[in-house]
Amino acid sequence: MNPKSPLGAPPSNKSYKDPNFINSPAARPLRIMSEYLGPKTYLEQHNIEDTVVIFGSARLQPRDVAEAGLRNAEAAGEATGIARGQLMVEMSQYYEATRELARRLTEWSLNLEGSSHRFVVCSGGGPGIMEAANRGAREAGGASVGFNISLPFEQSHNPYITEELNFEFHYFFMRKFWFAYLAKAFVVMPGGFGTLDELMEILTLLQTRKMTKVVPIVLFGKQFWNDVINLQALVRYGTISAEDLDLLYVTDSIDEAFSYVTDGLMSYAWDVPGGSL
Repeated sequence: MNPKSPLGAPPSNKSYKDPNFINSPAARPLRIMSEYLGPKTYLEQHNIEDTVVIFGSARLQPRDVAEAGLRNAEAAGEATGIARGQLMVEMSQYYEATRELARRLTEWSLNLEGSSHRFVVCSGGGPGIMEAANRGAREAGGASVGFNISLPFEQSHNPYITEELNFEFHYFFMRKFWFAYLAKAFVVMPGGFGTLDELMEILTLLQTRKMTKVVPIVLFGKQFWNDVINLQALVRYGTISAEDLDLLYVTDSIDEAFSYVTDGLMSYAWDVPGGSL
């Protein structure tokens, strides 16, 4: 006698409508393919050819929110809360810089002759820096993409993503595929493990020539990145080449970041088909 199936009795409806089957290990290939074909279909319907991806922390706040939090902490007189509030106010500069840079990049892309869907701002779809990116694009009157990920904490989609371009992924690797596949430039704001993971993934693809297109990469926030990553040490120990550092442009200036990205896009990406590695 065969053991009872973990799926229970066979469904009376079609298998692709059976949640027990679709959510089972046997259907994992179908779920993975859906996270490729689903976004592909909607992005093509909305003529999204390529993106400028902005990575960064989910935890950073708009300046007004951070300042309000600091005032509340000061009123409570709690030293730890005050220190945390002061830090959040300081780090809010990156939220506001992201918002402004996304706005300027979107205005620039909307004014490109012959196209209204090139170099669309894209984020991880959540709060913090991701929200700032989508918010800046919306304030410029443009569309923006959100590639969200389902997590048990911290991540929920922000309200500034274009509704039809708001995607939620289960698999990190499929989400990162879409970041890499459509991107023609990356801006990396201060962030944590997730941001570091995304940055290193892109650098590895470029260094190993698995990504053959030329993409400008901006690390925004000199002090932060100098504190967090000692890239010169990797050169010194011989684990990367000195030329690998040319993959990155580090700045604190919105003007410099904007110029570096847009110059790179016009030099290397204008005639490159959308969707390529």
